[in-house]
Amino acid sequence: MAETEKTRYNDEELAEFKELIIQKLEKARKDYDTLKASITNSESNDTQDTSPTFKVLEEGASTLSKEESSKLAQRQQKFISHLEAALLRVQNKTYGICRETGKLISKDRLRAVPHATLSIEAKNNQV
Repeated sequence: MAETEKTRYNDEELAEFKELIIQKLEKARKDYDTLKASITNSESNDTQDTSPTFKVLEEGASTLSKEESSKLAQRQQKFISHLEAALLRVQNKTYGICRETGKLISKDRLRAVPHATLSIEAKNNQV
């Protein structure tokens, strides 16, 4: 009898991925908090205490920096959502299953992109 192809990761493998996702999630949340702080200027010396001429020059740079930080914060929030969804898939024991092919996503891919929902094969077919 031929060995059947594995359809899901076992509990030990899922525990390994869960730990990886939790580590990434903690770092992502810290990065998000840092970005939020930079947007609100809660921890920085702004141009409030400098001369008016310098203030005018700095306001343009400050606005641009806040816009960039805001975009980065939005991306970081999306990344956090994807990681949280990956944790749910670990709990449901559906983690690592490609949503296109139904086959297992390689461990190497999941270690590199723990929130992946597509195998390399399916991802390449999208292009």
